[in-house]
Amino acid sequence: MSRQEEFKVSGEELLKKVNQLIAEGNVRRITIKNKEGKTIVEIPLTIGVVGAALVPLLAAVGAIAALVTECTIAVEREIDDTKK
Repeated sequence: MSRQEEFKVSGEELLKKVNQLIAEGNVRRITIKNKEGKTIVEIPLTIGVVGAALVPLLAAVGAIAALVTECTIAVEREIDDTKK
């Protein structure tokens, strides 16, 4: 099961926020949208995607951050049903 969240960030904050979300560990997918709501990039995060595998993804996010002034990060999180 999963839940959705959205964060509005500036281009300067984008890479920092994406890194923070990845570090949290329960994120399944990150979608970055421009201020009009159009999807720029969608990043699926599967279990085991760490370290060197993230370098190209983070480089792409850094390039996007340089081009946008404002964007929305949509996050799909895994919900642990065992903690009810």
